[in-house]
Amino acid sequence: MPRYKLTIEYDGRPFVGWQRQANGLSVQEAVESAILRLTGVASPIQAAGRTDASVHAKGQVVHVDLDRDWRGDRLRDALNAHLRLFPVAVVLAETVGSDFEARFSASKRHYLYRILNRRAPPTHERGYVWHVARALDAGAMHAAAQLLLGRHDFTTFRAAECQANSPMRTLEQLDVARTGDMIEVRVSALSFLHRQVRSLVGSLEHVGSGKWTAADLKAALDARDRARCGAVAPADGLFLMQVDY
Repeated sequence: MPRYKLTIEYDGRPFVGWQRQANGLSVQEAVESAILRLTGVASPIQAAGRTDASVHAKGQVVHVDLDRDWRGDRLRDALNAHLRLFPVAVVLAETVGSDFEARFSASKRHYLYRILNRRAPPTHERGYVWHVARALDAGAMHAAAQLLLGRHDFTTFRAAECQANSPMRTLEQLDVARTGDMIEVRVSALSFLHRQVRSLVGSLEHVGSGKWTAADLKAALDARDRARCGAVAPADGLFLMQVDY
């Protein structure tokens, strides 16, 4: 059976998250249902990573085995025809080797978190940013963020229900930059713990607002205690941007 790599973007707001769940429609279910309607065969897909409810993606990657050969552009267009009722689109469909796995073949994952930092609430950006009305110092946030780079025990920034075997992760990039009213946090690593990015951003917001110093952020990391994490940033502002292979 030929294997295909699908690059997918989606608006996470209508979904309960990436993974199939009993309490509502997931992105995975929407895509697998489109494949079933197209091929007549139930074909499970595996994603590069799971996203929570209301988290968005520009470059989620999945692989799927189908029982016939498809030209990439035709598979993309056919699946998008079956996805037209959902805010989900297959951006690229490619044939890959049978040893390719969307999750385990990945070498790096890139996330973007967007904070709208102004007094007025969002209009066009509502649902795609975290609105923070109080002034934030993006420079202070960036400087503090550099203390978290490298390999650490990220227990403080790990959801209590995280199922990862180890809290050890290597953070390769954590950059904070402002353009006008928008603050963007860009994060890259091979893998992340459950809600790690949102936990990091929530704690960096404390630094930006002056509630914490850079030393406070480092102390929270070193404590390896979930209770020391700042308030977790909302899901709306988070995007899975790209997965490298």
